[in-house]
Amino acid sequence: MKNYRKRIADDILKRKLEGKGAVLIEGAKWCGKTTTAEQLAASVLYMDEPNKKDQNITMSELNPKRLLMGEYPRLIDEWQLAPKLWDAIRFDVDHASELGRFILTGSAVPADTKEITHSGTGRFTWLTMRPMSLYESGDSTGDVSLQALFDGAPDIDGGSEIGIERLAFLICRGGWPQAVDMRNEIALDQAMDYYDAVVRSDINRADNIQKNPERVKRLMRSYARNQGAQVPNTVIAQDIASNDETPVSEETVASYLSALRKIFVVEDMPAWNPNLRSKTAIRSSDTRYYVDPSIAAAALGIGPNDLLNDLKTFGFLFETLCVRDLRVFADALNGEVYHYRDKDGQECDSVIHLRNGSYGLIEIKLGGDKLIEEGAESLKAMQSKIDTNKMKAPSFLMVLTGTGDFAYRRRDGVYVIPIGCLKN
Repeated sequence: MKNYRKRIADDILKRKLEGKGAVLIEGAKWCGKTTTAEQLAASVLYMDEPNKKDQNITMSELNPKRLLMGEYPRLIDEWQLAPKLWDAIRFDVDHASELGRFILTGSAVPADTKEITHSGTGRFTWLTMRPMSLYESGDSTGDVSLQALFDGAPDIDGGSEIGIERLAFLICRGGWPQAVDMRNEIALDQAMDYYDAVVRSDINRADNIQKNPERVKRLMRSYARNQGAQVPNTVIAQDIASNDETPVSEETVASYLSALRKIFVVEDMPAWNPNLRSKTAIRSSDTRYYVDPSIAAAALGIGPNDLLNDLKTFGFLFETLCVRDLRVFADALNGEVYHYRDKDGQECDSVIHLRNGSYGLIEIKLGGDKLIEEGAESLKAMQSKIDTNKMKAPSFLMVLTGTGDFAYRRRDGVYVIPIGCLKN
């Protein structure tokens, strides 16, 4: 049996099971939802088991309670094949004396909610999984803890073992669990296979609307070119039109992106709205990101060598990788990741904001002393705008880098931390 690599979601799932009767794990296809759930499950029902699938679906209509019988926590995999199980589980949870009874997993395709009569509020909780962070895949040393920075650690000590060539490979390989232990050439194929599956079938299954594969490819390529940008659908439509003969309407772009969100291929970043010392108009547009940088690389048809020869694209996709990892880490800390941009041009690539009101400001730079200095100055300018009479001061300022061997704290208090030594 293949060795299981511990996921940050393991502890989150354990905690959620202690507080609710059922946990629904959502996330991108191939990100490891079922495998993670299997680690805690005491019994499992695979709804799509080939020789039992029809029988299971029929039983869900006639006597769904029968399918719920087993040791707890009971994992119901591909539960969306039988949406009536939702209400059966809700009823079971309502009348049970203990919590942590069910874990639901399935493909990223949404369930048919017409079969569901109750929202599950108070009985269900949700857990979003993403592809592996570098720490989870064993590519980050984990010497520097994000939690420690929030706790006010005055000094840090950490080293990264990721060089520029390795970083380019990790971006194109992505955080797909299946790819982590494969030899490099085969590992790179996994993201391309994922992209092909999205284009050929998964995006159609999201809303049961057949889409033109070539249009999907063009849209995903445009979306990849706009990683880290706050661009409206009109700009993406124009970008597609400028690179192809056949135009695509704004409405088509909106419907395709909606489908990609439903299957967790894209995950845009909302804007942060802090209390500022002066009245400044804050840009509220979301920042565009794929859930994993390898999808962008696949959509552009590029590999590690292409990134090394195009540092601008390298920088954009490195930012997508960092955002993926920060989101995974923030989940473990009960936090969310935002971006900031105002009318004066002040930006902050990522803000991790915890539920207790603590937050950290992060600039993402591929590397180099000049870019690190620019990032540090931008962070200090951002900090000076925040009204600390109305909200906490930031817990830390961090320049998150791709290159660099060591993590350190500058004399001005700004942390410089390579992604290859960060953990939650």
